[in-house]
Amino acid sequence: MSSDAPVGARPPAGKTFFGHPRALSTLFLTEMWERFSFYGMRAILVLYLTAAVADGGLDLGESSANAVYGTYNAMVYLMALPGGWVADRLIGARRSVLWGGVVIAAGHYVMAIPTGWSVFAGMALIVLGTGLLKPNISTMVGDLYERDSPRRDAGFSIFYMGINLGAFIAPLITGFLGEKINWHLGFGAAAVGMTFGVLQYVLGRRNLGEAGARPADPLLGADRRRALTRVGVASVVVLAVLLVLLVAGWFTVDTVVNLLTVVTVLVTVGYFARILTDWEISGTERSRMKAYVWLFLFAASFWLIYDQAGSVLNIFAADQTDRSVGGFTFPASWLQSVNPILIIIGAPLAAALWLKLGHRVSTPTKFAVGLVLNGLSFVLMAAAAQAAVGGDLVSPLWLVAVYAIQVAGELSLSPVGLSATTKLAPVKYASQMLGLWFLATAVGDAIGGQVARLAGTWSQPVYFLTFGLASVVLGLAAVMFTRQIRHLMAGIH
Repeated sequence: MSSDAPVGARPPAGKTFFGHPRALSTLFLTEMWERFSFYGMRAILVLYLTAAVADGGLDLGESSANAVYGTYNAMVYLMALPGGWVADRLIGARRSVLWGGVVIAAGHYVMAIPTGWSVFAGMALIVLGTGLLKPNISTMVGDLYERDSPRRDAGFSIFYMGINLGAFIAPLITGFLGEKINWHLGFGAAAVGMTFGVLQYVLGRRNLGEAGARPADPLLGADRRRALTRVGVASVVVLAVLLVLLVAGWFTVDTVVNLLTVVTVLVTVGYFARILTDWEISGTERSRMKAYVWLFLFAASFWLIYDQAGSVLNIFAADQTDRSVGGFTFPASWLQSVNPILIIIGAPLAAALWLKLGHRVSTPTKFAVGLVLNGLSFVLMAAAAQAAVGGDLVSPLWLVAVYAIQVAGELSLSPVGLSATTKLAPVKYASQMLGLWFLATAVGDAIGGQVARLAGTWSQPVYFLTFGLASVVLGLAAVMFTRQIRHLMAGIH
């Protein structure tokens, strides 16, 4: 094992999973069921929020619903940061994944209660649980490989395929139950999926060896008590702020969404500042973190556009596409399964490609390709929106083509970004760096939720074309700075 491998990383020996450590199968299936629950709920969330009360929805305006959706996604990924801290300093990645799964399942069961308040209460629990599970299960995947092994990208691509297997199945089930029968029944199906995930993880933990068994940098004695006190004080402050908003009559959807967007950006800036000024990390680690800042900005810009699939594009699917096949009108949320099935097909190809190319194509170049493709998808979406001007229903194949382009971009950026994060991470911040990677999605989704408000005021063709071209330009700019970023990465490819 190399000297710069993550703390606690001891890849278990024994049978393999597609040529990779057997433990990858346990983490693969756990993540599959967690993503089933997450994407199953997400596929119908905006549709439920905007549905009329008579149809069992909350009758929230599209602008606010899009912002809620973006902020919810942002909070899911923002909480990955404290979730990584809990694993690194308190209980280890393995137990964090277990308790995270239990809390997520509880949140989905709360959402299944047929009342309006249950949805927001359930989302709060899911946010907390996903923060514990999401970064730490990815850290455990990284623990199975040497720091700069070429097989590492391939392993993360296979793991990514498990994510999308759950994401593919989920909308087909929750979408039919939610749109055709009852919204809360759809949320209940997501709860059952997460329950399967927890059970599978408990039964398969024997395969994990030492991966995630202990905290990377545990807090002990007085330091532990001091940290827990600060957590308690922070929790009281948050509750006090919410109480003030409630008493003052400012506790509205838009106020909370705007506040959380600001918090997400401030937390990001503060956390990068903390790592870069930490005297305990080496000069090489600091240089790699400077490179990571650029990768982070590219990733946030990518998710700003990409994750509108569940909000702006989902509403477009519901209102402006012809979904009738043989007299049956299929649920709009079923189109949310297109993206993951394409990734299921493409992920093994991407894994083989990265393994074959080895270090010949750098991580920054892969990110640039992802940005350009993501932008081109919105340029195509502008053409689809133009075809729908005047109230005509367009073929859902427009959305299929848009998702296909986005998938190519995602496979160039997302699994590669996961792997790059574990390679560039200072040892002291092993699990927290995975939280920081997911914070890129949080920033993108939080700002994207605010940007999505413009979809209700701008013409759709102008909206999609503007942000599509912006992403293409950013991707081309990223290509120009590839050499400088690689230099900062200090030998990491």
